[in-house]
Amino acid sequence: MPGLRYIGRFAPSPTGLLHAGSLVAALASWLDARAAGPTARWLVRIEDVDGTRCRPELARANLQQLAGLGLLPDEVPQWQSQRQPLYLAAMQQLQLQGACYPCACSRKDVEAALVALGRGRPRNSELVYPGTCRLGNGGRPERATRFRLTAADAAPILTHWIDRRLGVQQQDVAQDVGDFVLQRTDGSFSYQLAVVVDDAAQGVTHVVRGADLADNTARQILLQQALGLPTPRYLHTPLVVNAAGEKLSKQNGAQPVDTTQPLQALEAAARVLGLGPARAAVPEALAGWVAQWRELYNPQP
Repeated sequence: MPGLRYIGRFAPSPTGLLHAGSLVAALASWLDARAAGPTARWLVRIEDVDGTRCRPELARANLQQLAGLGLLPDEVPQWQSQRQPLYLAAMQQLQLQGACYPCACSRKDVEAALVALGRGRPRNSELVYPGTCRLGNGGRPERATRFRLTAADAAPILTHWIDRRLGVQQQDVAQDVGDFVLQRTDGSFSYQLAVVVDDAAQGVTHVVRGADLADNTARQILLQQALGLPTPRYLHTPLVVNAAGEKLSKQNGAQPVDTTQPLQALEAAARVLGLGPARAAVPEALAGWVAQWRELYNPQP
């Protein structure tokens, strides 16, 4: 669309109903788009690339929850499960560039290789792939396709970006993550690949999402560079935590958002975002928060 310079999105994974934590991300991304001006667009994308955990009835319920809270997208929602040809084309491009390779390692194989290297995994951290199959998998059955980072003996290469809330960020993906998975042996595509391809295909210019996803940003920037795709501007929002200080999630019993009390639910999310109390009804409250958000973050193309 000529002249359109801001496109944002909210991308829930339908493994459960939206809870207080996911509402914070939804509200923040909606506010950012609305604060950007009348030509900005706010999209909803159903991230159901993981067919083993995502359920279509939950996706429909997520959309109903958003509608009940007054957070309506500007276009018909897209579903990742209907976009597989795009991911396959991206994989083929990376294969032609030599930017990925087949891997035969199971999780236990990776853990054993790290132990042999004297590199145990800290509790609750990600397994760093040590590059076992970079030069071939010895004829073992392929389990995944991985993105090829720098050679193991190369100097560290830091990926830099500026988060609109967190400021200057950097990560050495080779050191902190290793060659990461793009496609699994069952043919399913990873979140990293799917989100990069989808954001580019939909023209997304601004990504607003929870701080728990900030660690994915460097990997996504590397994929964007490899595929010749633009890098959006990023803003990672504060997380909602439970009484134990853990991120509120479906796995630790987060309760669904009560859309029968939309103003109450939205006000709780707004407090996490550092916004003031609600005024009057939902439309007026949302308008007031848009003005506050514009003062805080001034979203620009």
